[in-house]
Formats: sequence, structure tokens, C-alpha cells
Amino acid sequence: MTGHFPPPPARGCSDTPVLKERGQHEVFCGLTGIIWLHRKMQDAFFLVVGSRTCAHLLQSAAGVMIFAEPRFATAILEETDLAGMADAQEELDRVVTQLLERRPDIRQLFLVGSCPSEVIKLDLGRAAERMSAQFAPRVRVLNYSGSGIETTFTQGEDACLAAMVPVLPDTDSRELLLVGALPDVVEQQALDLLEAMGIGPVRVLPAQSVEDDYGIGPNTVFALTQPFLSDTHAALTRRGARHIAAPFPFGEEGTTAWLSAVAAEFDVPQDLFESVTAAPRARARKAVSQASEGLRDRSVFFFPDSQLEIPLARFLTRECGMAAVEVGVPFLHRAIMSPDLDLLAEGPTLAEGQDVDKQLARCRAARPDLTVCGLGLANPLEAEGMATKWAIELVFTPVHFYEQAGDLAGLFSRPLRRRGLLKLEAAE
Repeated sequence: MTGHFPPPPARGCSDTPVLKERGQHEVFCGLTGIIWLHRKMQDAFFLVVGSRTCAHLLQSAAGVMIFAEPRFATAILEETDLAGMADAQEELDRVVTQLLERRPDIRQLFLVGSCPSEVIKLDLGRAAERMSAQFAPRVRVLNYSGSGIETTFTQGEDACLAAMVPVLPDTDSRELLLVGALPDVVEQQALDLLEAMGIGPVRVLPAQSVEDDYGIGPNTVFALTQPFLSDTHAALTRRGARHIAAPFPFGEEGTTAWLSAVAAEFDVPQDLFESVTAAPRARARKAVSQASEGLRDRSVFFFPDSQLEIPLARFLTRECGMAAVEVGVPFLHRAIMSPDLDLLAEGPTLAEGQDVDKQLARCRAARPDLTVCGLGLANPLEAEGMATKWAIELVFTPVHFYEQAGDLAGLFSRPLRRRGLLKLEAAE
């Protein structure tokens, strides 16, 4: 791999001591992942077993009108369910039967646990097994937890994909599996690049349909496109698949390194790799240069929120010229994060988990130029005169691979540009 990047740092962050915090934390609900997953899997349905609050969250987050027909819904736990006065399993059977009668297009049904269903110890795993036997082969019923009690919001996708892995068929075919939900246009860009290098067959998890023909076996190699898929990584490894370790495809450097690792696995000649990637790399480099104007020599502080923090810190420091003060992550999975940690020059504090009061104190003391955090912290910090970027926007916005590299840099430069304009107006 060649590129117009700084050389790898003499000392990366792989051996940096990690500050582990286990206090009060600020997280967004794991049910949020349904908002992008239900768009990817065209024949799937997500039935959240939860409260009216869960239903309101999904409606608000998705911007779906109440009379629309999305591929998700909430089975409301009423007072009688919570008090144990009704058989919740019987009620769930009734709701699912009505749903499948009304929606014969559903081929894959996810029973999604929530905080309320977990508090009352409702066994959705047993329910999924019972319903799978009842409705097979027309409908496959799976279960995962989207509860936000101890998890961050991107782990909903991780739990969903991990639940799918055990039921995928066995195969001995040598195949590349791309793992992680991406916007359709971004996913297609990746597939086009891989196809131009002669790499294939390439499968995608999650697939659009349960009928998509692929399995998992000892000859499967997989590349993660999202850094928060630790449970899915473990599930695939247990099935015998092998992970292609690489930096994540954010920015020109990350995308080139990710593609290079996959190309090396499939013995792609270097001249072919260069010819396929040269033009999009040049576009990405130009776009990042333009969009990152104003980021150079600025400082950034990451609160733990989305699990994207480490590869984003690598992108901002190496391609946009920023300095990372602290990089907080909800969980640090070294088998997944090591390639990015190797490229992130030592200097920033690495923090795993969160004690929100202590981290706020460190952030206020550092006074970074930009703070990346959740919505619950952004407004108070903005009121204190600090520029912020909502972490959730980095998940909902297409930011992977070459064609989105400039957009990614722009997400970070806009808050600083806006704050500069506000200061200018105030001075006038």
C-alpha cells in the first residue's frame, strides 16, 4: 500500500495504558440500531417487546408517521404483564400470530429485548425457539437484546448480527464476507472496488433477504466495516471464519489500508490494486483537504458513545492534522482495534468505559476545540462555550470509503466554522 499519508508513528497507542472507568455513563438506547437495520433487511421485521417509551423512541428516531407500515413495531408490556398477572409468553404468541397473518411478506422476525422485558426476566430466547419451530420454514424467528441498561446504541446492530450467525448454513466455499450495515450506495461502492480487483464471491452480512445464498465455514474470511461488531466477530470466529484485520475504511488512508488487507488475502497484484484505487483515492484526498480546512492544529476530545472513536481519532489526527486529547470508547476490543491503534500516535489518553462526571471534569480542564459526545452532553457543553459534534450523527451519515471521505471531514469542520461565525457576529 502506498499513499500520501504521514509515515506510521514510531510509537502508536497499542501499548498505551488504558484508563478504565466504571461509573455513571451517558448512552443512547440500543434499540436505535433498528432504524438502519430494518432498511437493510427487506424481508425482516423487528418486534420490540417493551414499553410505550420504547415505541415513542422508535417512532421519533425513525421519523415514521403512526399510520406508516415500517418493518418494526413494539409489543407493549402493560401493567398486567409487568405485575405478572398475565402470561406474557401467551400474549406474545398472540401478537406474533396476528403480525404474521397480517404481514405474509415477513421471512425473518426478530424479537428484540428491551429494558422492561429484561427487568421482568421475560425469556425471549425460549419464545424465539418455540416460534421458529411453529412458523418454519416460512419464517425464521431470532432474538437479541436492544436494551440500553449496560450497552451503547450501536451494540444493537452487533447483537442482531451475532444472533444471525449461528443459523447461517455451513459452507466450504472460499468467500469474502463484508460484515456491517452500510447505506446501499456506500456498500455498492465497496463491492464495485472489490469486483474491479477480481475479488469474489463477496457476501454481505446483513443480507437484504433471508434467501440470499451464502453460508459460513472454515474457508470464509470476513472484513468488518464497523468497529462495534465485537460479538459478531466472536460468533463468526466460533463458526470457523477468519478475520482480516485492518484499519477501518474511514478517510483515504483507512479505506486504502482496509482494501489493501483484503487484496493481500486474495493475492491481488499491486499494479491492479493501484490502478483500481488511484482515481477514487485522488478524489478522496482532494475532498478531505478542502473539507478539513480549519481543523489543522485544533484539538479534539472523544466521549465514549458509538465505538467509532478510535478509527475516527486516527482519521482526524493523520489526515486532518488535529490533535487528540482524549479518546474514550465504551469497550476496547484489541483484536478489532489494534490496526487503528498502531496508526494513532501516542499522546492522547485512552479511556474505556465511563464515569461521566470525571470525564466532564477532564474535558472542561482541557478545553478542546471540539468535543465529540452524545446528545445529552452536547447542549450543556455548548452552553459553556465549547464546540461539539453529536456522535450519533457519525453513525447515521454515510462516512465510509473514498467517496464519503470529504463528507466525514466536513462533519467535524462545520461545528468549528459555525462557532467562528457566531463569534464574528457577536463581535460586530
